[in-house]
Amino acid sequence: MADRMLDNTLRVQRAKKGFTQEQLAALVGVTRKTINTVENRKFIPSTYLALKLSQALDVTVEELFQLTNRDDEN
Repeated sequence: MADRMLDNTLRVQRAKKGFTQEQLAALVGVTRKTINTVENRKFIPSTYLALKLSQALDVTVEELFQLTNRDDEN
């Protein structure tokens, strides 16, 4: 079975709404660094944060986060 990773469209969805990382961070109660690390797939958000992000961006959690095969990256 291939390794799975959590991919996201956070940067794209944030840009569609016209939010900076700092603005989105303030909306969901985290730091700009947290938004940056999620966008760059260096941090997997809690379910609570994933739900807050999806609500702030008016998209479903599934639109924001997807499980992908690590092999798909190459």
